[in-house]
Amino acid sequence: MIKLEANERIDDLMTETGLKIIQSREVFSFSIDAVLLSKFVTVPKRGKIVDLCSGNGVIPMLLTTRTQAQIDAVEIQPRLADMARRSIAMNGLGGQVNIIEADLRNYMKEAGNGVYDVVSVNPPYMAAPDGDHNENEHYAIARHEIYCTLDDVIHASARLVRSGGKVAMVHRPSRFIDIMETMRKYRMEPKRVQFIHPNARGEANMVLIEAIRDGKPELRVLPPIMVYE
Repeated sequence: MIKLEANERIDDLMTETGLKIIQSREVFSFSIDAVLLSKFVTVPKRGKIVDLCSGNGVIPMLLTTRTQAQIDAVEIQPRLADMARRSIAMNGLGGQVNIIEADLRNYMKEAGNGVYDVVSVNPPYMAAPDGDHNENEHYAIARHEIYCTLDDVIHASARLVRSGGKVAMVHRPSRFIDIMETMRKYRMEPKRVQFIHPNARGEANMVLIEAIRDGKPELRVLPPIMVYE
């Protein structure tokens, strides 16, 4: 029996394998960007994957439906890491998914260079807020670059992935050029890009990017995804 804390609930991930996840309105819940990234990232049948900024572990859980690779999930917030561990246990995925409570800036030094075949990451999208703010702490950390910047995230990804390995990220189109420049700064060559639109008339509000460590220049822009209609 998995213990639920106050204000927690169990949601169905709507997978063929019947995966369920623990969530709470008090902390940041996953949204469609995580689901899209889990489908976009290229994964090997076996090997090692790490998911950075993992939150409540939704991306590693969804990846288990696509691969038998060992998956590490790195999350800095203790409450979210605990929720992720309980979700992994509830679904019997402890043999494949390992939840690691850590700062990715430290983890990249502890884990070693080039130890993963694939890195996935759904990082904070916005710059850290100035001055006082009233936002829930869990939401603020998930949304804003309080504990890691875009440079930190890409640096850690480049260090953790092996040469020839892949790094996949979901982010905002407004940061697209920054992402491209920073990936090349750390010897990661963008190879696949896909823009996400709310509908056929709306501007893109998300972008999926996959890069290869030490890859050669050649970028494919995939057909856009329309979320609604």
